[in-house]
Amino acid sequence: MNLNIARGWIAGMRRASLRHSLRRGDEREPLLVRFGGAAWVLPAGFLVIVVLVGQFTGPSIQVGNWLLMVPLLAAGVSSPKVTAAFGLLVLILNRWASASMATTELRTEDFLLGVFAVLLAIFISVVRSRARDYVLHLQSAAETTRQVLLRPIPPWWGGMEVAARYLAADVEARVGGDFYEVLSTPHGTRAILGDVQGKGLPAVSTAGAVVGAFREAGYHEPDLDVVASRMESGMSRHNALKSALGDHEERFATAVVISFATDFGSVEVVNFGHEGPFVIGPHGVRQLPQEQGLPVGMAELTGNPPIVVSRIPFDRQETVLLVTDGVTEARNRADEFFPLRKRLERIHADHPDGTAPSLLLRLVIDALLEHTAGRLTDDAALLALRPLPIELPHHDSTPPHDTASSGQALSRK
Repeated sequence: MNLNIARGWIAGMRRASLRHSLRRGDEREPLLVRFGGAAWVLPAGFLVIVVLVGQFTGPSIQVGNWLLMVPLLAAGVSSPKVTAAFGLLVLILNRWASASMATTELRTEDFLLGVFAVLLAIFISVVRSRARDYVLHLQSAAETTRQVLLRPIPPWWGGMEVAARYLAADVEARVGGDFYEVLSTPHGTRAILGDVQGKGLPAVSTAGAVVGAFREAGYHEPDLDVVASRMESGMSRHNALKSALGDHEERFATAVVISFATDFGSVEVVNFGHEGPFVIGPHGVRQLPQEQGLPVGMAELTGNPPIVVSRIPFDRQETVLLVTDGVTEARNRADEFFPLRKRLERIHADHPDGTAPSLLLRLVIDALLEHTAGRLTDDAALLALRPLPIELPHHDSTPPHDTASSGQALSRK
């Protein structure tokens, strides 16, 4: 019974730690780079414990041998210099412990064993440090790629409150196929969120083609069906180029494009085979049209069917939530999907007057991590938008008290 309580407490602490890091916009760091300058505290604490045990039990060969664990522990979390320092300290303490035993002579083989253990610890620390530097280099390159592909979105943009998050299932390389963008255009605020088929760099390249076409057409074209056609054309050209380079796999992407009227009295939606956006506000929770069209990149294969543009009434107090399948298809240990709509209905019951985008994302992410026990198996992108109150100037860059800066990350699946 006590073991079950302990397991539950540890799991709860783990989920709380994950929620805390994700609220800051950070993914969990891999083990190689998780420990910073304070990592020396761990081997130092172990050293103090061993010394105290030796003081209470008296010097012995066993206590001296336990001291050799200190540099090995330092090798796993600290730099080679720190590991060498702990190793030298341990050799000194080890010889002191041996000299303190009147009945034991100082044996050369014991000293050589200690020296070998320290040298092995330094070698392990050097290897780990080089691997850590390599991981940091990969993350830096991935972060640069992410910033080029997906620009940061201001928390106030286009007369709207905006919050966006990207939860990476793989923290080692943070670039992949989920994408989103928000444009402030002469025709109203327009947003896109989607997910590219496939993984790795090909998915990144395809996401770049879709987002690039949306940025250009979404700003200049007044009609949303023309914007959608331009995106389809951009994907077709991208696939043709990849084929000429030897990659004959046809790429496609599911996506939702949503355009807010300049007075925010209605929205237009084009859905490319994606999960329909949810709207949450004083009137409850509803879902906008979903999966009406084919994914981007598949129109030519089916004879270029007409693009369906849905116009839906919209209230300024409502918040639109767009997510990728990393949210809707997240499973728990019982293999059950994440019940997004039920969670949104619960959020609406707790906040009947409306929910700010930043608060909505925080509550959804908390529920998602609780459902999956903190283990995401697929990348998840979330984007929430709500019109600013009429009395607030749209050009003001100071976020309201309930709005947090939108964090963005992009990760390899």
